[in-house]
Amino acid sequence: MLATLLEDSHLATLERLPELAEQRAAAAGLSEVLILLADLREESLVALHPEEKRSFPVDASLAGRAFRDLTPMVTARDGAQHFWMPLLDGTERIGVLGVTAPDRSKTTVDHVRSLASLVALMLVSKRPHSDTYQQLVRARPMAVAAEVVWPLMPPLTFATDNLVLTAVLEPAYEIGGDAIDYAIEGDVVHLSIFDAMGHDQSAGLTVALATGTSRSFRRRGANLVDTSVAVDEVIGEQFGGRRFATGVLAELDFRTGVLSWVNRGHPPPLLIRQGRWVRQLRCRPAPPMGFQLPSAPTLCREHLEPGDRLLFYTDGIVEARDAHGRQFGLRRFADFVIRREADGCPAPETLRRLMRTVLGHQNGKLQDDASALLVEWQHDREKSVLVRPPSRA
Repeated sequence: MLATLLEDSHLATLERLPELAEQRAAAAGLSEVLILLADLREESLVALHPEEKRSFPVDASLAGRAFRDLTPMVTARDGAQHFWMPLLDGTERIGVLGVTAPDRSKTTVDHVRSLASLVALMLVSKRPHSDTYQQLVRARPMAVAAEVVWPLMPPLTFATDNLVLTAVLEPAYEIGGDAIDYAIEGDVVHLSIFDAMGHDQSAGLTVALATGTSRSFRRRGANLVDTSVAVDEVIGEQFGGRRFATGVLAELDFRTGVLSWVNRGHPPPLLIRQGRWVRQLRCRPAPPMGFQLPSAPTLCREHLEPGDRLLFYTDGIVEARDAHGRQFGLRRFADFVIRREADGCPAPETLRRLMRTVLGHQNGKLQDDASALLVEWQHDREKSVLVRPPSRA
């Protein structure tokens, strides 16, 4: 089943994946294959089938529960077993696979899990050049600035044996001035978050320059200070001091737990330790990038303890105001994340729920871009609840 499906996938378009998966799954006694994709805001699961217009709410369906909890859901139906299996690329949630099987034996569960793993990889391989994918996962049209920013983003969830990171950006269809980035180099993960002035197309171009310049100099081996200076110069040369971006550029050695960072006029990261808000990681901030002011950025360091979590964020989260003008606030932000950990909530689900709460606080309409990047450094993966591997059905 898997070998033939993999061979088929090389010349297949995204639209053909449901048909191919259905055909090849029959060899393992599986039928009624349904591929569901998570929409951009992870509110609905939408069927990848030309003749299907079905969708399932993430917060009110068995398929949605499999997606939220990263746990297979199985129900009996007409003498058969129907599986909802999470579709994961590593730890990034792609959607859910629906499959009908004759039983729920270990062999059957393994077949369904293997099929879901391969289907997820196939989806990821077709996604970058598929407008069909983008149309399916959008509930409404996307602003031009957001079209510029989203392709710059890496997968919003990533994990290794001792590192977890996940991110969220809102408003998803109008995001223009915020961006997050990360990359692995040996035992180091490079991290950055940027917040450009404004919410228009110029903001999108500004944050694109910040992200591109950061990657370019980072890949040349430049240190954090020099990289932030390069971003400052590039934005300044492009816009003549009329545009700017704040940001934090950081490196975490996930072998030793040493965090290094530079703050360019941005809210300081939060450090959460042992289930409580410890403190803001303050570092003398340099001016925002784009003004080309003669100020030397400060490189700061912190030695993390196993299980520590870092929250990088933009001010659109904590400054979100309700109808009475009350801010969402830093304390509520940190407490929300801490409580979700206590509930056993996986990291991607924590940030998904956070954004639903922030949007609700501001009556569904954000006044500013709001982004967050959650990072955990740890030694013991078995004790982590931030990313929960799918359990046996």
